[in-house]
Amino acid sequence: MMKPNRTNLSVPGHMKKMHAKALASQADVVMFDLEDSVPVEKKGDARDIIIQSLHELPREDKTVTVRINGCETALAYREIVDLAENAGNQIDRIVIPKIDHPGDIYFVSRLLDGIEQAKNIKKRIQIEASIETANGLEAVSDIAKASNRLKTLVFGVADYSDSIGARLISLSGHGENEEEIYPGHRWHYPLSKIVVTARANGLMAIDAPFGNFKNNDGLKRSAELAGALGYDGKWVIHPDQIDIVNQVFTPSPEEIKRAGKILDTIEKANIKGKGAVGVEGKMIDQATHRMAQKLWNQAVHLGLAP
Repeated sequence: MMKPNRTNLSVPGHMKKMHAKALASQADVVMFDLEDSVPVEKKGDARDIIIQSLHELPREDKTVTVRINGCETALAYREIVDLAENAGNQIDRIVIPKIDHPGDIYFVSRLLDGIEQAKNIKKRIQIEASIETANGLEAVSDIAKASNRLKTLVFGVADYSDSIGARLISLSGHGENEEEIYPGHRWHYPLSKIVVTARANGLMAIDAPFGNFKNNDGLKRSAELAGALGYDGKWVIHPDQIDIVNQVFTPSPEEIKRAGKILDTIEKANIKGKGAVGVEGKMIDQATHRMAQKLWNQAVHLGLAP
């Protein structure tokens, strides 16, 4: 059963005092960051601090990821080697930022192959690909097929905005004030393309962070839009955002009840994998069954259904 990935909390790698709090939070995923949130002169220290935290701090039931610097930099290869060799059994996924080409996935995947063999690491480290540029979006289908280590596609709105020359309409550039400039959802196309590609390749899809962490209504709306498009969750950049995003991506009692009714009806009608049945004047077919089963599985994992 797939663990929920409703909230992906980003934590600066060099800020050790934040690490324990993040791992004790209600976020489903904690991402230790080596990229944008870490000053250049602190990146080496941040790598060592993350490894130390991974060994020393309890992680509860958290999924733990680490975002490295881009594969085009002089930092990425050393970060992958040091992290995997020294904390490979504590890391669930490596997050690769600003992917423009499937070659980035090939590089990281093959490097991990060798490290896991050399160090006898039993856990297979997965990969998350962050789609943050026009080139990355153009190549997203090939990127999604590049390795069976790939688990997730992530949308990065700020760098994507920069790469296409979009107007800067908010202080952070992370998804605020969109309705003031565009009659609809300005990022509907990249969000839809990423989630369709993810589903076509059996991957998860995670939405970009919402930059104004004091605007709860805007955050909720942004998360609801991502959920409506089929996303599994959303990055968060502040602990105060966790509860709101978790709530949006958690099945409601009404949804759980509906899913249970669908599954029960299909079971009683003995049509699983066969056809369709009518319930209260509405058709339930195999697509409905799959959606209901996915929602029910998440509810069970979260302790909301038996």
